[in-house]
Amino acid sequence: MDAVTSRARDESETKLRERLRRVELLLDLTRKAASIEALDPLLEMIVNAASEEIGAERGTLFLNDPSTGELYSRVAQGNVNREIRLLNDRGIAGHVFQSGEALIIGDAYADDRFDRSIDEQTGYRTRNILCVPIRTMKGDLIGVAQVLNKLPEGFTKADEELLEAMTTQAALVLQHAMFIESVQKARAQEMAFLDMVADVTSEIDLPMLLKRIMGEATRMLSADRSTLFLIDEKTDELFSIVGEGVGAFQIRLPKTAGIAGAVFTSGQSVNIPYCYADLRFNPSFDRQTGYFTRSMLCVPVANKQGKIIGVTQCLNRRGGPFTAEDEQRLKAFTAQVAVALENAKLFNDVQNMKNYNEGVLQSITNGVVTLDEDGKITTCNAQGLKIFEIEAAAVIGHTATDFFAPNPWIIEKIGKVKESGASEVLMDADLETAGVRRSVNATVVPLISTEAKSLGTMVMLEDISSEKRMKSTMSRYMDPGIADQLLAGGDGGDLMGGKSVEATVLFTDIRGFTTISEELGPQATVGMLNEYFEIMVDCILREGGMLDKFIGDAIMAAFGIPVAHSDNEDRAVRAAIGMISDLRAWNRIRTAEGKRPIDMGIGLNTDMVVSGNIGSAKRMDFTIIGDGVNLAARLESACKAYHARILISENTVKKLRGTYRLRPVDLLVVKGKTQPVEVHEVLDYHTDESFPNAREVLDAFKFGIEAYRSAKWDAAIASFTRALSLNPDDGLSQMYIDRCEKLRADPPADWDGVWVAKEK
Repeated sequence: MDAVTSRARDESETKLRERLRRVELLLDLTRKAASIEALDPLLEMIVNAASEEIGAERGTLFLNDPSTGELYSRVAQGNVNREIRLLNDRGIAGHVFQSGEALIIGDAYADDRFDRSIDEQTGYRTRNILCVPIRTMKGDLIGVAQVLNKLPEGFTKADEELLEAMTTQAALVLQHAMFIESVQKARAQEMAFLDMVADVTSEIDLPMLLKRIMGEATRMLSADRSTLFLIDEKTDELFSIVGEGVGAFQIRLPKTAGIAGAVFTSGQSVNIPYCYADLRFNPSFDRQTGYFTRSMLCVPVANKQGKIIGVTQCLNRRGGPFTAEDEQRLKAFTAQVAVALENAKLFNDVQNMKNYNEGVLQSITNGVVTLDEDGKITTCNAQGLKIFEIEAAAVIGHTATDFFAPNPWIIEKIGKVKESGASEVLMDADLETAGVRRSVNATVVPLISTEAKSLGTMVMLEDISSEKRMKSTMSRYMDPGIADQLLAGGDGGDLMGGKSVEATVLFTDIRGFTTISEELGPQATVGMLNEYFEIMVDCILREGGMLDKFIGDAIMAAFGIPVAHSDNEDRAVRAAIGMISDLRAWNRIRTAEGKRPIDMGIGLNTDMVVSGNIGSAKRMDFTIIGDGVNLAARLESACKAYHARILISENTVKKLRGTYRLRPVDLLVVKGKTQPVEVHEVLDYHTDESFPNAREVLDAFKFGIEAYRSAKWDAAIASFTRALSLNPDDGLSQMYIDRCEKLRADPPADWDGVWVAKEK
């Protein structure tokens, strides 16, 4: 009995000593942990202590990153010392984190939950594992602790309890270190963010500022590319000046179009993880560029008054969709740079105004000389230098008395204007310049500031020599721009000649004009036409087009003649869209007045044409001729057959720089031709009310056209019927249904998808 009692007492003392040793171990762990503030050495100390006490080869402590849903390790014993990250539901560690229950695994490679990839990466062989959850005193799960390879007997329940006790004891200090690290990281990010904003906003040049903004937004969010859209209040369009990753390609779109338009109009950010699953996303730009947009973050840009001035759009975040943190960072970034953007824009506007004023001064066809309050010459434009036949150095800085000495009448007029403050005009005066006598109209006016203070005097000289007189006469019966070209070419045989140029030709025609004219009568018809032509011509001239002629109720115009622009085709398309839009507004007025609305068709084609003066020596017209002109006229006429208002040829579509809502209409051989041309319809003038479900209709119509050209009549009819159900007013879909039914009933022998027009 004494032996049994003695043995029991020994076991009790052994357990007590073991318990005291564990308490000392945990207290020592707590003391050491409390003396370490940085997370990395703290993790290393805990792992080393646990591995040594349990007798494991190595250990790893994983902490949970809730922002990414990952477990990360900063310390791993052995030859590898790097950060390991894995999803918090992956492998043994992920299982323990998700379940909150400890695991002892005797044979790691026999367990399906074990992820061998880390062993494969490091070359280490894992045999057995002990993994326990790390909980705070409140029971919050913040990570897992894992020790590997206790040989030869493997891990025991006692090892599990000890590891849990050690990690629980260190959890509070771990939380504290994680908090300190997160604060330091946030502060470092904040300081880096402020440095970046300060660096970016120090730029005053607008194009460079925009480039830097988009570059920093792309880098900051790990995006593939970024685009800043600004509002053009003159056209109500959003346009991109800088597209990070898309070169110099400029995008213009209505301010309500697409996701950028939705963000601009609503003022609310949009974060789309999968763009092609969002109905607001328009994939047409992807199709044009070959780019694939996966994810998108778009936030509004507001100025200091709170007015939305644009949107910032970031595409394709590397590593997954954009996060809520990304959205907040981009919002903060745009809020900061918006002020710099306004300042740079203001500076740019001032610079542009300065350049504009200087440009206006230089482009004025009259000679302009300005004097300051002391009578010194401050500026002389190019035409002034040409009139006086001198260099700028010979006039700038000289006094008016010295420079105008050969022409005392100018000095006299300057003196009168300075005394009276009123303008002086002298017509057909003689001007002595470099020994040559010229006839000029002279105007001398005072220069007054906005504060009504005198700034000096301006002398304007109009050369009315023979060339000017000829131009004045010719301008009475032809366009002044054409008169300039003719005069520049001399007065010989070139007046009757022509030249071959590329131009975009525009034809319009009023639908049912004969019926309208019969209803209105002669006088009312002329009045209606004058009002109609006034609206249409404004649209043409607004885009820099040349009005060629009126042909009854039809209009013929050209873009690229007599002055060519790099975007002639876009100008022509914008003019056509403007015509239909302005006609719609005019029709609302006519309907309110009880008048019949007017409808019209427009045809556009880009081609080489011959331009010049055609006629006789007694009467001639400046016009254009050629097959390109004829095709534009045929397309205008084809609008009736295709139930369209604007039809454009493939020649024009290929040269467009902007993005428009187009759909392929037909492969058409027009009357008098043998080669087919692909015809497209422009739909940008439509609203949601006039063309509902536009995107779905165009998708269905596209499938229908493809099936139609492949002679799959049933599939084509089904697609066109689908388009018609979405928009019952889509006459083009109904036309194709009728055409396909006829072709199905009487299939052509050699079908190539080309339709031959029987009428002009």
